[in-house]
Amino acid sequence: MSEDIRKRAAELREALHRHNYLYYVLDEPEISDAEYDRLMQELIALETAHPELIEPDSPTQRVGALPLEKFETVAHTIPMLSLENAFGKEEVLAFDQRVRRFLNRDWPLVYTAEPKMDGVAVELVYENGRLVEASTRGDGYTGELITLNIRTIKMVPLVLLDTVSVTIPSRLEVRGEVFIPVEAFKQLNKERLDKDEPAFANPRNAAAGSLRQLDSRITATRPLDIFCYGVGMVTDVEFASHWEILQSLKALGFRVNPHIKARATIEEILVYYKDLLDRRHEFPYEMDGVVIKVDDLALQRKLGEKSRSPRWALAYKFPATQETTRVVKIDVQVGRTGALTPVAHLEPVSVGGVTVSRATLHNEDEIKKKDIRMGDTVLIQRAGDVIPEVIKVITTKRTGVEQPFRMPATCPVCGAKVVRLEQEAVSRCVNANCPAQVKERIKHFASKGAFDIDGMGDKLVGQMVDKGLVKSYADLFFLDKATTAGLERMGEKSAQNLMDAMAKSKQISLARFVYALGIRHVGEHIAHVLARTFESLKALMAATAEELVAVDEIGPQVSQSVRAFFENPENQRNIERMVEAGVTLETEEGATKETLAGKTFVLTGALDSMMRSQAKARIEALGGKVSSSVSRKTAYVVAGKDPGSKLDKAKEIGIKILDEKEFIEMTRTK
Repeated sequence: MSEDIRKRAAELREALHRHNYLYYVLDEPEISDAEYDRLMQELIALETAHPELIEPDSPTQRVGALPLEKFETVAHTIPMLSLENAFGKEEVLAFDQRVRRFLNRDWPLVYTAEPKMDGVAVELVYENGRLVEASTRGDGYTGELITLNIRTIKMVPLVLLDTVSVTIPSRLEVRGEVFIPVEAFKQLNKERLDKDEPAFANPRNAAAGSLRQLDSRITATRPLDIFCYGVGMVTDVEFASHWEILQSLKALGFRVNPHIKARATIEEILVYYKDLLDRRHEFPYEMDGVVIKVDDLALQRKLGEKSRSPRWALAYKFPATQETTRVVKIDVQVGRTGALTPVAHLEPVSVGGVTVSRATLHNEDEIKKKDIRMGDTVLIQRAGDVIPEVIKVITTKRTGVEQPFRMPATCPVCGAKVVRLEQEAVSRCVNANCPAQVKERIKHFASKGAFDIDGMGDKLVGQMVDKGLVKSYADLFFLDKATTAGLERMGEKSAQNLMDAMAKSKQISLARFVYALGIRHVGEHIAHVLARTFESLKALMAATAEELVAVDEIGPQVSQSVRAFFENPENQRNIERMVEAGVTLETEEGATKETLAGKTFVLTGALDSMMRSQAKARIEALGGKVSSSVSRKTAYVVAGKDPGSKLDKAKEIGIKILDEKEFIEMTRTK
């Protein structure tokens, strides 16, 4: 083997390590994904032809190794202690007073605070800049050796960056939190359910299960991520503050949370906590509080530790998102596709500051798996604004009077037969004209992402269906003012407003129209994909299954569903009637140009001319993407009235900011 080949392999390894750092740590990629893949393939080819070139820390060695028989254990050089918890402002202020009293200081202390990730704590050990060992926190003193699994996480550097700003220690023990982002978790569970595998209960459980795979090749398929938050033993290098540690870790190639509050007073930390709590569901990952640390390391050493927690740190927890309560009864709701969803009616309980009285039970199989019965005491969980779900039954609370649930054989609304296809977990009402299905279809049709008919609320839809005024969404456009004025809580003015709203909604984009039809498996994004590809309703309705499957992101399931919908004579007639009523589709010519392809937008503040969902639809129709957080990958931030901290972040890192007028002009399709 020539020296040129050996030199080229070393250059490729160094380049790939650097580009990983730029992409995953700084959010500042210098090359395209395609160029990165070409470099990786070149290195793979060289190592395949010359196996002696393969090094343990090569970027090609992240794919996983042969399964282990069991995990070995390893002792932490410095214990990974747990943190004392606080659940209110008074406890945080008491912590500050306690620390200052211990240090005999009357003046304010400086703290650094960061989001408390709801993941799995790990320790990464580097010797002379190379990853040699990784372990779980375990009991704080001893953990399981998971080096092979950690190596599969692309955000973990295998080799530290050689930088002039930070000296690479001969031994560096880095502490971090491994987690799975929320959207990636949802996709992971969808894939598992598609394979008839059990779903994970939550992202934390999924991350823990992924790290404890004896076969690291399985771990390599899981969407694991990491943020590093501190160090254990460090040799040859000294730090003065916790903030300096975090900055040094970032310079060496580690992922550090960008939303850290550095060097602040306890009062500023309380404001920071409130901001994170208010925006916690905007973040792409789950967090359960804020970790507050005395910033000065000399003061940390002076404060020392109690039996199992440091005196210089505190976890200020968010309000609980899990609580226990009792299942009063279980009934069944019927959706727009006829799906029967069992719902638990609960004794009201406050979860995360919101009173909860219902929880979804998903389907009959889920109830059987968890053995949920009427009368059971259960643990429920609420995430975001989503209806809570039952996590598990507290079987020790059973008294013997609890009653098992059985899915009804007939629809509880219309009495039609209930069927369950062999390949599905959901039972369905076979009557497409079931009043419950009709109501849900009309609600969907009138929703913000669809026809956006202002004033078409749940109660009004219920009245219209119950009185036989509408039997399909097409009937809405044949209602008159006199008829609607006679409905409960309407009157002349409300009826006129509704007529105006329906008239306004008649001009609609193809993407929103397709979404409004309520085709199974066709959400807002897929509706945009179909609209951009086929450009007209006529072309989409005539598309064959083969033409649909050929579209990127359209699989056999969606293809079959779209074909079945447009081949249905009743659906064809409803579309014809809407056209007769004056519904017109806006041209998709602007959308097909995808003028915003590859550009990411962040929306902050309220817009005068449209809802946020409408702004998102305009961006996606032109090929752009919408993100919930600002990063260096963000192309534009759209700022409306009363923008939040996203605007400050955008200004800080130099992101282009658009006002509402500029945004409308940029996304104009005519």
